[in-house]
Amino acid sequence: PTLLFAIVVYPLITIVNLLISLLVMHGASFVALGLRNMMAKDGLKHSFKERFEHAYKSKISLSDIYATSITAVIYTLIMPAGAPIYAVIIGALVGIVLGKILFGGLGSNIFNPAAVGMIFAKLCFGSQYVSYVDTWYFKVSDVAAGATPLGLINGGYYSNISSYSIPNLLFGQIPGTLGEVYKITILIGLIYLLVRRSIDWRIVVSYLGTFTLLMLVAGLSLTIVDSAINPLLFTLYNLLSGAVLFGAVFMLTDPVTSPISSPSRYMYGIIAAIFTVFIRLFAALPEGVGFSILIVNMLAPLLDYYKWSSAKFTKKKIILIASLLVIPAILVFLIIAFGGVYNG
Repeated sequence: PTLLFAIVVYPLITIVNLLISLLVMHGASFVALGLRNMMAKDGLKHSFKERFEHAYKSKISLSDIYATSITAVIYTLIMPAGAPIYAVIIGALVGIVLGKILFGGLGSNIFNPAAVGMIFAKLCFGSQYVSYVDTWYFKVSDVAAGATPLGLINGGYYSNISSYSIPNLLFGQIPGTLGEVYKITILIGLIYLLVRRSIDWRIVVSYLGTFTLLMLVAGLSLTIVDSAINPLLFTLYNLLSGAVLFGAVFMLTDPVTSPISSPSRYMYGIIAAIFTVFIRLFAALPEGVGFSILIVNMLAPLLDYYKWSSAKFTKKKIILIASLLVIPAILVFLIIAFGGVYNG
């Protein structure tokens, strides 16, 4: 549903970016498969057909084709409409090569390839993105001046978040990436994936629950700095801004890069939310979802380490999970209320 809605709102941009992503990622995977299965030198002359058949015959997996296609779709949806074509191409290539192929291909990668490509393209070419693209579905207001909702928050306008209303955020009438802004379609996708048991609800609930808790603490802390701030509105605004919902549904739940055991998956979602909140509130960049996904991808093997990972909730694990919730909440409160971060 999210992809279809993006095509309806940005038909040409979405289709072109999707075709480019599919072509680049499948092309790179095809070349890598051929290099991996090259015929060894045996002193004999072999025709191109023989070499080609040796490299590819019975070695192309439908599962890998499906996985690469899904990666291309997700990558397309987390790129902004105003990204230049060359940024889309380079990001797609870097994402599939550095995020997947170099780790050994399907099932061996520790990073989400779509997140790798998006982050690389953003860091290298973000200044060259068009700030927003008007569509028939919405026009950017003069008040917002093309800034995304998170851009307004990160700029310090915590008491003036009315440039975009909650319905605007919910129905995607805001600037943002092609897929992250349409919250209704993301929620439809969430329900479908949960019913099909294609994703684990533990990661989604722990991530969104922790994010909501810490943002509520941040909102309450900000009332000490500015009494005009509504903590509930602030929390809801953050929850519906950026890629929080999209990342929770379609990226963190990737079965290859997420932990295996139930306790580890709870901790995985909690840690990802902590990094998202701290990057969003205290870092130079307004969005933290992509970075937090790559960080917890690195931690997933540690969470699954056999010496302490199991399917049972032990007393130590419950204490650890509780600490992961309480300590960051205290830090958020102290930094905002008494750290002088938002004073003036």
